[in-house]
Amino acid sequence: MSILIDKNTKVLVQGLTGKTGTFHTEQALAYHGTKMVGGIHPKKGGETWGSVESGAQLPIFASVAEGKEETGANASVIYVPPAGAAAAIIEAIEAEIPLVVCITEGIPVMDMVKVKARLDRSNSRLIGPNCPGIVTPDECKIGIMPGNIFRKGSVGVVSRSGTLTYEAVFQTTNEGLGQSTAVGIGGDPVKGTEFIDMLEMFLADDETKSIIMIGEIGGSAEEDAAQFIIDEAKRGRRKPMAGFIAGRTAPAGRTMGHAGAVISGGKGGAEDKMAAMEAAGIRVSPSPARLGTTLVEAIKS
Repeated sequence: MSILIDKNTKVLVQGLTGKTGTFHTEQALAYHGTKMVGGIHPKKGGETWGSVESGAQLPIFASVAEGKEETGANASVIYVPPAGAAAAIIEAIEAEIPLVVCITEGIPVMDMVKVKARLDRSNSRLIGPNCPGIVTPDECKIGIMPGNIFRKGSVGVVSRSGTLTYEAVFQTTNEGLGQSTAVGIGGDPVKGTEFIDMLEMFLADDETKSIIMIGEIGGSAEEDAAQFIIDEAKRGRRKPMAGFIAGRTAPAGRTMGHAGAVISGGKGGAEDKMAAMEAAGIRVSPSPARLGTTLVEAIKS
């Protein structure tokens, strides 16, 4: 199996009948036939959802557990509004769905603390929340990323920023490198998957020949990831890497867009993160517009 998802991944949609769920499910169905196998709505079990664009018909189940049993689903994507999103994640975890992708933005931090505690006792992996999702080019698209910018290739992309994920994908496509898998892990302070989790998978994946990591101000995840890269290099595992840190001009103490992007106590600043990445051998791009060329330089060197 490719990193996390491939052409055989079967996806349930929690929040399918809403406007957002409907739109992005139709987009997923149109992307190389991503296997969307059903929707979840506790009051609409037994009904059918129909795609206006493709004509596809998907069954709606009253619970994730029922949907998994009937379809053999091994992934779920969540488009549930913030007030119910945490409960939706927990329902997917309790149904033992291996991969849960939560797109929802604005989930209260305390709700996510409860989710994280439950997640840590499970075998499920959560991508997000407040993320654009995950794509394995030409195989499967889960989330809201635009499929037309992807090209099957060799670059693993991991990013806290949704829009910069798209930028990295677009540029590596233009450079002829393409992507093995692209993952937006989200910018919230409490989330399911961190940089180190994805870097571990990319380093172990034979199809991934190089990596782009895009961070933001706030927290210590980028510094932790840089130390992980240093430690892995000592063990003989290393791949060419390029990186970027968003928010260099942000004033200290002010949240910039993402809930996790806040500098406090002298930690989480862009310069410190960039220095840590450079010390780990990651070539830091001077701007988002040069991510592709910076990775090409890293590969050549």
